[in-house]
Amino acid sequence: METKSPFLDTIFLLRKEECITLFSSLQQISAQEEMEAADYFEAEFEKERLEFLSDQLSCSKESAVWAAKVLYHSAQLYLIREDTEKNIENLIPEFKGERNISSILSADLSLRFLPQIIVALNSADPEDPLIAMLESILRQFHYSGVGYDLDLKNVNWKEELKDNTYRKLYLERIVEKRDYQLAEIPFINKLLTAEFGMHKDTFWRELKTITEDNHENV
Repeated sequence: METKSPFLDTIFLLRKEECITLFSSLQQISAQEEMEAADYFEAEFEKERLEFLSDQLSCSKESAVWAAKVLYHSAQLYLIREDTEKNIENLIPEFKGERNISSILSADLSLRFLPQIIVALNSADPEDPLIAMLESILRQFHYSGVGYDLDLKNVNWKEELKDNTYRKLYLERIVEKRDYQLAEIPFINKLLTAEFGMHKDTFWRELKTITEDNHENV
């Protein structure tokens, strides 16, 4: 699906092929491109919604487009830094909307690829200030950062995972990414153990069982 729009082409290719195109200069994203991206993400959200079987959630177009712009700009900034330092907060803006399940899952359509970009940036320059900005976004949208080493010690997991659909998706991603750091948090470990039941060794043999009182392995 080629559009001759660097922004849209980057997003389409990344979601379809999991690869990214780097351009020689940063192009401004037009309102028309944002509208086309919003419609695209709404359709993609509906496809994924069929997998988690919830008719209570709808796509937050604003969150999806914000995340796509963050992803696009962070990827392009891997190569292009000329005259961007003063404008970087406009290129990687903070999230201004309401953080809820719909916005988390909508933003994830793009933010799930952000850890790979951070790893690439870190390989090029571990002191790059852009890394801290992107990690801050991932701490806010940490569902997209499962598998990446984030400091989430301030998260109230009981409150965070109170929604049944979101909890199921979060646990599934922890298992998919084999994220031991999250899986060994006592509250999450208890949820995973309950999900696995008698089949724990089939799903994740190496995972330790953690007691909630003393954090000891069983």
